Amino acid sequence: MSFGLPYKYVNDKEILNHIGKPAELTVVDVRDADFLGGNIKGAKNVPSNDFLDSVHELVKQNESVPRVVFHCALSQARGPKAARIYAESRQELLPDAKEQEIMVLRGGFTQFQAKYGTDKDLVENYRKELWEC
Repeated sequence: MSFGLPYKYVNDKEILNHIGKPAELTVVDVRDADFLGGNIKGAKNVPSNDFLDSVHELVKQNESVPRVVFHCALSQARGPKAARIYAESRQELLPDAKEQEIMVLRGGFTQFQAKYGTDKDLVENYRKELWEC
């Protein structure tokens, strides 16, 4: 029995080639009201406030997707928590399912948008003015 985390951390470069390819990767953005200002292209917004109510449907929708990556603004609390809950729910609902990589985006959307915010192939709904200090 493994006592490690049920997910791994990845950096942006590890997922870039999979963004916008739903057969390869699902991006789950668990930001709440802070979802404004942009998102990774094709990301599903499943707010952390509603995550427990939505996780079973999310597991079923992504049963055959090989990689699921979670993030919030910084991926320090909400993103990792959602990844853990998703992994536990997946094990419960689909105990015999094919293995799936469950990941958390290091640095969250804050770091991602700082690098790629204006790249329309990677980010949609970007509002630069919301990210300027």
